[in-house]
Amino acid sequence: VQLQASGGGLVQVGGSLRLSCAASGRTFSGHGLGWFRQNPGKERELVAAISWNGDSTYVTDSVKGRFTISRDNAEKTVWLQMNSLKPEDSAVYYCAGGNIWKMLKTRRVDSWGLGTLVTVSS
Repeated sequence: VQLQASGGGLVQVGGSLRLSCAASGRTFSGHGLGWFRQNPGKERELVAAISWNGDSTYVTDSVKGRFTISRDNAEKTVWLQMNSLKPEDSAVYYCAGGNIWKMLKTRRVDSWGLGTLVTVSS
């Protein structure tokens, strides 16, 4: 599956952004999907993940209650709704596809999309 993320930008502290990841390929509905983020010099961090049918979701502790992951298999899109943004949320965000359980345990994915930059200003 090929992935393309969008929706990043500059936002003030406390604001919201909605990232989108559009996919192409016939196997989209069979893939788990995740959002990772990365800052220069740091490891890529798994932020959120969702199973192929949307029944299982994961968000990392630092964004719980603020970020929500969702997907629509008919539209071949996964979203990351980010509310109450903080400066530490600033990063390049990447969407990724693969087996959700492998993603959660090993952080390994089968495909990456190009990143989208999120900057939260204080």
